Amino acid sequence: MQLYGSKRAPNSDRVEMFLYEKGIELPITQVNLMAGEHHAEAYKAIAPNRRVPCLVLDDGTAIRESVAICRYFEELHPEPALFGTGALQAAQVEMWQRLMEFELMLPVAMSFRHTHPAAKALEKVQFTEFGQAQHALAQKRIAVLNKELADRQWLAAGGFSIADITAYIALGFGKLTKLAPDPQAHPHVLRYLADIQARPSAIRLRGETPG
Repeated sequence: MQLYGSKRAPNSDRVEMFLYEKGIELPITQVNLMAGEHHAEAYKAIAPNRRVPCLVLDDGTAIRESVAICRYFEELHPEPALFGTGALQAAQVEMWQRLMEFELMLPVAMSFRHTHPAAKALEKVQFTEFGQAQHALAQKRIAVLNKELADRQWLAAGGFSIADITAYIALGFGKLTKLAPDPQAHPHVLRYLADIQARPSAIRLRGETPG
């Protein structure tokens, strides 16, 4: 198997952190998005949508989309369970995963792509007002997340899950556009981030060696 990804690309980082949680070691070919390597014909032949990540199996089958890749490995390596165990937990993880995907990660990404100077390499036209509106939307979602985390350590029942990975990656990516929890207004989010940052998977994602 071969995984194609890009450091600091949130969806790629999400898969990498998921693999670390599972204890799975996999060769990763880095695709430089800022240099436009995802537009090369060689990569387009692997991933027609020219996005990362993309997992290529030994038989040549390509799996695109980060959550689809994570689900594939969840089936191969069910422990630790990161998509929930049983009907209720699986439903809760799916619910939180989608909430964090669409209500947090997406506006964070759109804020970056339409307001950050470096993102001009990714967007032919940046719509600044749209990016600013997405930034404000993400900020409001952080406030809601703070309330949701007031009485629990992780988003879904049953423990740490892919939903928490998505939230963590989204919040980390938000730093590029100065989107961050406020120490006074969002103490529960900051506690939540500290708990995740201490996990070996987060330490490895930062390029450090777990102690």
